[in-house]
Amino acid sequence: MHRAPAGLGFVVASLGLGVMAQAQSVARLDLRPAQPTAPAGATPGQHRNGAAAAWLADDPADSVYRAARAALSRGRYHEAAELFGQIEDRYPRSRYAPDALYWQAFALYRIGGADELETARDALRRQASRYATASTRGDARALGTRINAALARRGDADAAELVTAMGAAAAEPPRAPQAPAAAPRPPHPPHAPPAPRPPRVGTARADHDDCGEDEDDVKAAALSAVLQMDSDRALPLLRKVLARRDAGSICLRRKAVFLVSQTQSPETENILLDAARNDSDSEVRQQAVFWLSQAGGEHAVAALDSIVRTSKDPELQDKAIFALSQQGGTRALQALRAYAERGDIDPDARAKAIFWIGQQGGADAGTFLRGIYSTLTSDDLKERVLFSVAQSGDKANTRWLLDVAKDSREPTDLRGKALFWAGQSGVSLADLAGLYSTLGDRAMKEQLIFVLSQRNGPAAVDRLMEVARTEKDPELRKKAIFWLGQSSDPRAAALLTQILDGK
Repeated sequence: MHRAPAGLGFVVASLGLGVMAQAQSVARLDLRPAQPTAPAGATPGQHRNGAAAAWLADDPADSVYRAARAALSRGRYHEAAELFGQIEDRYPRSRYAPDALYWQAFALYRIGGADELETARDALRRQASRYATASTRGDARALGTRINAALARRGDADAAELVTAMGAAAAEPPRAPQAPAAAPRPPHPPHAPPAPRPPRVGTARADHDDCGEDEDDVKAAALSAVLQMDSDRALPLLRKVLARRDAGSICLRRKAVFLVSQTQSPETENILLDAARNDSDSEVRQQAVFWLSQAGGEHAVAALDSIVRTSKDPELQDKAIFALSQQGGTRALQALRAYAERGDIDPDARAKAIFWIGQQGGADAGTFLRGIYSTLTSDDLKERVLFSVAQSGDKANTRWLLDVAKDSREPTDLRGKALFWAGQSGVSLADLAGLYSTLGDRAMKEQLIFVLSQRNGPAAVDRLMEVARTEKDPELRKKAIFWLGQSSDPRAAALLTQILDGK
C-alpha cells in the first residue's frame, strides 16, 4: 500500500536548516587567503579560485594575463607567479599591471616558502608605491597581514612586531574626532554631484547584514595573525573587540567571535557567553551560542542553560535549546527537561525542547514525556509530545499512544494523532484491527481506516475488507473501499470487483 510520510525526516530537516545556514555563515569567517574580485570596470566573471577573466583584449599584456590566470585557476602557483610578475616587468603601463602584482603575491603566498613569502611582500610594497589606486589595494592589505604572519611564524622578528602592533590597533575603537577650534565657515553651494561610481563586484556593503571585504578584513586578518603567533596575547585583544558596541564594529565582532572559538583557553567560554548575552547584534549573539555548543563540557552546558533560562531573545533561546540537545550527557538533558516542564515560557520554545528530548530516544525520554503530558494545558504541546513519544519505538510508548487514542476524555483531534503515530511507530496489526470495534466515534474510525491503509501486510487488508463488507455507515464503507483501491493486494481487487457486480 502507499505509505504516508512519517514526518520525522521533514521536521528534522526543517529544524536543521537554520543550523546549517549558521554553520555556513561561520565557515565564511575562515581567514584563509581571500579570493578578491575583478577590478572596477572588468567585464565578466571572476573565477572562484583566482583572478577575474581578462577584459582588455587590446592591452599588450592581455595574452600574458590570460595565461597567468589559467595557471592560477589550476593551482600552478609557481607558473602563475612568474607570469603575473612578467606583466609588471615587461608592461609597466598595462592596465593589468596594478592588479598583477597582487596576484603574483597571492600565488607566492599559496606556495608558502620563506623566499616566496618575502618576494610576495616585496610585490605588495611595489603595488602600494607605484599603483596606489589599484582595485586590489584593499585585498592587498589583508593579504600583506597574512604574509607577515607567515613570516613571523618562521622567525622574522620585524614581521612579528608589525603583526602584533596591527592586532593591538585593530582592537581599539575609533577615536572621536576633535572639535574644531572655531566655527567653520559655511561652504559654497555645491555643484551637481557626479554620477556615482559603480561598486566593485562583491565588495559593496549597504548595511551590516553584508559584511564584505573592507577594512574590517584587514583588522580581522591582523587579529588572526596574532592568534596564530600567541593566543595568550590575542585573547585580550579579541575580548576588547567584543566589548565594543559601536555600529561600525559589527562586522569585526562577527569575525572576532569565530577567532575566540578557536582558542584553547579557560576564558574562551566566558567570552563567548558574554557575547551571547550582551552583544547588541543578533548575529553575533547567535554565532556565540553556536560556538559555545561546539566547546562541549560541563562549563558549556552551564552557559547554554543560563541562556535558555534568562534570555529574552526567542531566536537566541531556540539556538541554545538546539545546542543543548547536541551536547549529550546528563546535565544537558536535565536542562532540556527542566525547560520543557516550565509553564511560564514561550510555548513555541517549550515545544522545541520537547521535540529534542524525543530525539534523544530511549525509555527514559519516553517516561519523561508521558509524565508531562497530563500537566500540559496546550493541545499544541500535547501534540508535540505525541509525536516525540512515537519516535522512540519503545513498546511502552506505543501502548501509551493507543491508550490516548482510546481515551474518550481527550479531544478527538489529539486522539486521532495519537492513533496515527501509534500506527507509524510499529504497533501490531492485531492491536489495530481489534481496536476498530471499540471505537464509538465515527471520526476515530475514519482515522483508523487511514492508519490501516498505511500498513503493509495481509492483516491490514483483511480488516479493511471486513469494514468494506460489513460496516453499516456508508461513509466509512466508502473510505475503506477507497483505500483498498490503492492496494496492490489481488484480494482487494477481487473484492472491489464483487462490489461492482453487486455481490
